Amino acid sequence: MDWFPLWNSLRIAAISSFFVFFTGIAAAYYVARLPRVIKGVLDVVLTLPLVLPPTVVGYLLLLVLGPRRVVGAWFLELFGFKLVMTWWSAIFATSVVIFPLMYRTARGAFEAFDETLSHAGKTLGLSNSYIFWRIRMPCCRQGILAGAVLAFARALGEYGATSMIAGYTPGKTATISTTVYQLWRTNQEQEALTWVLINMAISAVVLLAVNMLERRQRTPQRKERGHGSHR
Repeated sequence: MDWFPLWNSLRIAAISSFFVFFTGIAAAYYVARLPRVIKGVLDVVLTLPLVLPPTVVGYLLLLVLGPRRVVGAWFLELFGFKLVMTWWSAIFATSVVIFPLMYRTARGAFEAFDETLSHAGKTLGLSNSYIFWRIRMPCCRQGILAGAVLAFARALGEYGATSMIAGYTPGKTATISTTVYQLWRTNQEQEALTWVLINMAISAVVLLAVNMLERRQRTPQRKERGHGSHR
């Protein structure tokens, strides 16, 4: 059995999740601090890939990164390689698709943060960077980690945008999702079922991790409420 689709899917999901982890947190932090109107507009733009069909996202990426488009042609002329139909082309697709998951989860965690802790830190002379990394992030870490895990799971199962921008080439661009489709299309249902079960197993592990993170996030809150009732 060729395990390349599993390896390729894992590295694409890992790289794209690493990228959107930092960009999603940065976008969520700064957008949450903007005026309501501007925040609403940016929120729509940044969340749009979440509701668009993945094939539409892939088509829009082809309009930008295709070898005959502005960005794609520029890279092809300057560096001599195409931005599409390679294994790492799928990173562009998965990053765009999973970014809204990371962004919205991180924004929700930041909005739930008790700003009085930040104000107290400022009165003590603490810098904004210190408050962010040592106070805000530890308080929001469970929600942010849950978003990162969900983004990884979504990247692992991405098909529509990936198939359009990276295609399917065995041993080069094949992922679990594209392999399942190709095996089904060629009537290799037993092999397709094997990959489906592998994907389901990985997804189940990811969902268990998310549930554990959410349970850990709720436990301190219950303890605080319990202490408050005793008072």
